[in-house]
Amino acid sequence: MSRFMGKIALVTGSGRGIGRAIALRLAKEGADVIVNYFRNRESAEETAAAISALGRRAQLIKANVAEEADLERLFEAARAFGGLDILVNNAASGYNRPVLEQRTKGWDWTLNINARAALFASQHAAALMQERGGGTIVNISSIGAQRVVSEYVLVGVSKAALEALTRYLAVEFAPLNIAVNAVSGGFVETDALKHFSITQSILADPEAFVRARVPAGRMVSVDDIAAVVAFLCSTDAAMIRGQVLVVDGGFTLTA
Repeated sequence: MSRFMGKIALVTGSGRGIGRAIALRLAKEGADVIVNYFRNRESAEETAAAISALGRRAQLIKANVAEEADLERLFEAARAFGGLDILVNNAASGYNRPVLEQRTKGWDWTLNINARAALFASQHAAALMQERGGGTIVNISSIGAQRVVSEYVLVGVSKAALEALTRYLAVEFAPLNIAVNAVSGGFVETDALKHFSITQSILADPEAFVRARVPAGRMVSVDDIAAVVAFLCSTDAAMIRGQVLVVDGGFTLTA
């Protein structure tokens, strides 16, 4: 498939995990990709190399999306790369601890990266997308936005804000021919699972978790998330606006 031939995509936090899977899926379908990372350059270089191996252009940009100057530099790089058709707001971080142990620093850090950055990144993206006749924005959320997950309060709140932002952007960007949606993943098989106390039992016996809790019969993979993101970036999804597509194998239907 080459649904995105001639398109330019920017995936924030695409050095590893879900972001890398999304970047590679878009590249496999023809897009040139701007790979953004903040800390792990080696991993991001591997993502860029994999994109180049697919015959697509890749540009590596280090930027903390929570910093205005970094965000501006990131989108200046996108303009120099040729413009922008697809933005995936995937970069995320957070302080995983109970409510009573949270502090102001953790709140600011988490909300700024997971929600505020998506707003201002989308502003920058809209300007570039209009020059190319429109585009697509996909925000990456999680089930913690709607359900209480142990020690996930700040990330959960930030993702709930991101989902609300998705709806506002979808309405206000529609006249600009920019479609905006979100994808919410269940318990996805990534290294991030290791950092949550609630997932320790899942990691200890994933087969038992799947049998008991996941109707689809397996864990969600990063490629599952990437496939849905690619669909939302395609013309097939043109009339889907402001929606949060849950990709969890049915977990939240029975949990």
